[in-house]
Amino acid sequence: MTEKPAQSGGKPVVRFAPSPTGYLHIGGARTALFNWLYAKNTGGTFLLRIEDTDRERNNEAAVTAILEGLKWLELDWDDEPVSQFSRAGRHREVAEAMLARGHAYHCYSQPTEIEAAREAAKAEGRAQIFDSPWRDRDTKDAPAGVRPAVRLKAPRSGETVIKDHVQGTVTVPNKDLDDLIILRSDGNPTYNLAVVVDDHDMGVTHVIRGVDHLTNAARQTQIYQAMDWRVPEFAHVPLIHGADGAKLSKRHGALGVEAYRAMGYLPAALRNYLVRLGWAHGNDEVIATPQLIEWFGLDGIGKSPARFDYAKLTDLNGHYIRTTRDAELVDRIADILPEIDGGPELAAKLAAGGREKLLAAMPSLKERAKTLLELVDGAHYVFACRPLALDEKASAVMDASAKDTIGKLVRRLEIVTDWQAAALEAAVRAFAEETGAKLGKIAQPLRAALTGRTVSPPVFDVMAVLGREEALARLEDQAS
Repeated sequence: MTEKPAQSGGKPVVRFAPSPTGYLHIGGARTALFNWLYAKNTGGTFLLRIEDTDRERNNEAAVTAILEGLKWLELDWDDEPVSQFSRAGRHREVAEAMLARGHAYHCYSQPTEIEAAREAAKAEGRAQIFDSPWRDRDTKDAPAGVRPAVRLKAPRSGETVIKDHVQGTVTVPNKDLDDLIILRSDGNPTYNLAVVVDDHDMGVTHVIRGVDHLTNAARQTQIYQAMDWRVPEFAHVPLIHGADGAKLSKRHGALGVEAYRAMGYLPAALRNYLVRLGWAHGNDEVIATPQLIEWFGLDGIGKSPARFDYAKLTDLNGHYIRTTRDAELVDRIADILPEIDGGPELAAKLAAGGREKLLAAMPSLKERAKTLLELVDGAHYVFACRPLALDEKASAVMDASAKDTIGKLVRRLEIVTDWQAAALEAAVRAFAEETGAKLGKIAQPLRAALTGRTVSPPVFDVMAVLGREEALARLEDQAS
């Protein structure tokens, strides 16, 4: 990438810069979402940079997982993703420029010396800031055969001020910041140098990231100032905690985005939920993405850690399932089938003509379901093979009396010509009146015989979806 310094007065440029050491976790997904929404709201640019300088921990599978996670969340980025590792030459070039400007120096101190100095400071109760003896020393005194690191020559007096959109004005005394290593002795750039150079060259105007990076902001600001580069605006967003207030862990939901996809959550629902973890617009809870884009602003982000709550996410997902088009739900179910138990078998049935039946069942299925997995479970009856295997509760319902009732009801249903839910319900009600039975006493064995379970969508909808031939055959199987 050629240098493209940030210009004032233009549209904002933001970036998401994950390290490919694993999946796209939920905190990273929210950071990406905040950046994406800010770019969309302001008409700006959303860039993606893969910070892959740690070659031992980085892997291509993780890069793929991050890209696929962003695509599933429907967060589209501008331009091609940038590899930080590929820009190491540019990072070294800037370090050399800082040396030439007198804002950096070669440091020949060895790790053992640095550790000893810090231990001494600790023992004396002083700040463990390493004061390199090479800061103002002539390199002609350098020990032979020792490759030096390059350190930032940070100001010793005064303060470094960070004006943050979320955290407010943060002031760090320069005496509390040591001379940061910007190039290791092997010539590899460090994280803080690489980030600054990349953000500058990519024209980034706003850095929106987790508050755990706030301590880096002061050091990075000093690098910007050493190069006379414009410092971007910062917004350090709060971390996500579990519902119990503890640091987010896997038991709280610190999973990869792909796990939420496989659990049957919809991207629109996850976007809505994630943005509400730390950002608010009045008391609004359900906010469609176009509205999120219109309303989103950095001033709506709070300082307090947000709490991740599975129950709230699941309830919100239920709302999105109820309001999503049936055909889209069927498509999304088809997408996740390879990842769930029994999915390949169901996929084969969908491909063999079962899609239309599932589509017909969707209006009644989605009224009760909160995830795609619940939709799949509720659709069990659609694809079950005869004779149905009844579960324990359904078997208990289908006693001798129930079998006798089903046998008699079949005769009544055989003469129904309009095989629709309303007509079927009318026929069953008429049968109940004639036999003096309560509708519930008939509906339960009817449901058990048709679905193999005691819980299902409305039983007359079930009959309509199955169709005349299949429904009557299932009833005959269970009749006495």
